[in-house]
Amino acid sequence: MPDASTPQPTVLDLSSVVKAYDLRGVVPDEWDEDVARRIGAAFAEFVRRESGATAVVTAHDMRESSVPLSRAFADGVIGRGLDVVEAGLGSTDMLYFAAGSLGIPGAMFTASHNPARYNGIKMCRAGAAPIGQESGLVTIRELAERDVYDPPERIGSVGQRDVLAEYAGYLRGLVDLSGIRPLRVVVDAGNGMGGYTVPVVLDDLPVTVVPMYFELDGSFPNHEANPLDPANLVDLQAAVREHGADAGFAFDGDADRVFVVDERGEAVSPSAITALVAVRELAKGRGTTIIHNLITSHAVPEIVREHGGEPVRTRVGHSFIKAEMARTDAVFGGEHSAHYYFRDFWRADTGMLAALHVLAALGEQGRPLSELTAAYSRYVGSGEINSTVDDAAARTADVRAAFAEEEGVTTDELDGLTVQLPDGAWFNLRASNTEPLLRLNVEAADEARMAELRDRVLEMVRA
Repeated sequence: MPDASTPQPTVLDLSSVVKAYDLRGVVPDEWDEDVARRIGAAFAEFVRRESGATAVVTAHDMRESSVPLSRAFADGVIGRGLDVVEAGLGSTDMLYFAAGSLGIPGAMFTASHNPARYNGIKMCRAGAAPIGQESGLVTIRELAERDVYDPPERIGSVGQRDVLAEYAGYLRGLVDLSGIRPLRVVVDAGNGMGGYTVPVVLDDLPVTVVPMYFELDGSFPNHEANPLDPANLVDLQAAVREHGADAGFAFDGDADRVFVVDERGEAVSPSAITALVAVRELAKGRGTTIIHNLITSHAVPEIVREHGGEPVRTRVGHSFIKAEMARTDAVFGGEHSAHYYFRDFWRADTGMLAALHVLAALGEQGRPLSELTAAYSRYVGSGEINSTVDDAAARTADVRAAFAEEEGVTTDELDGLTVQLPDGAWFNLRASNTEPLLRLNVEAADEARMAELRDRVLEMVRA
């Protein structure tokens, strides 16, 4: 035990930056290199105790703070006696590939679609298995806050490994693109990691890529790398029409999500992409279970059943999707936020693999993308609508009470409040994990009914 004269480590409170699925916050205001070192040491200690891990792999995005933070993290890891394999620049799904193919835990330094002043760490176990609040992240946070350990038996080492070509080859081996017709595709990388991975993955395919914002720039000079916001799709939509392209892809900052635009410049619902890829995965005959989260269009489970599959509904969030995929041995999972998960990719999410499936489905036949995806788009959705509220629980209770007495209405609380109406319309109201927001998603048979239900719920939420 140290005596009274020994300097004691500063105990930190990291609860504000350790989120449901990762660590994320403003640099250096909310976290810095010292925190990164502490997290590195805690992560190393956690995976060593849990699985006997002797090494971890890291990768980072293009943000200015990513390199110094990842190096500080590595210092923490080697200080606990584990080795570090630095994969360098990469997308989040490239890091998952490294953790999966190398069989070691991993850490990705990125804040995904958040503005430039943010950064974060996405951590996973060996085989790209998730680490979230309920599966280790709380323990890692507590270890990092105290930062007190027994002396290590050794100091680890740091080495480098370029896995980009291996990653690209692995993805290309999962989707047969050899016989597709020539396609022209506009890709908006948003100055994020898609600009690094797309040229390698799509090299030598019969696909002409029209690049937009491929320059790696963590200040995001053109638009935020968040294609979930329709404002960030405007440039891509215009470019698809201008170039007469067959499709457009928009990747978020760390390129683990992809949004699709058809040849008219119209956004394709991520639910339609989920259904399209699900049908392709079911056709392989290697499994029947498909995961979808509860805000995905009801068209998804309908189409899955029509193609002999078994849909399984989950909460929103990658740790829930991945856990359910492991439990059910599902072949594929999709979220309406444009995260797509593949059993063949260690159950991890990869926007790039989803994009390859879209290219294959489009190139294997002659119809335009709008006609191809129309078969997977049966209803009208509102998209996610956020409302700032003082008391999310009270507002949700008001909405629940308003619909509870109506004949034929059913509700469930798997994740927030989901209300199913007798005419097939439904909505989900969920509180944000990190902000004073309620998130509303509505779906109905047509635009008028969707708008009517949307406005009714919003009037109560925003009263």
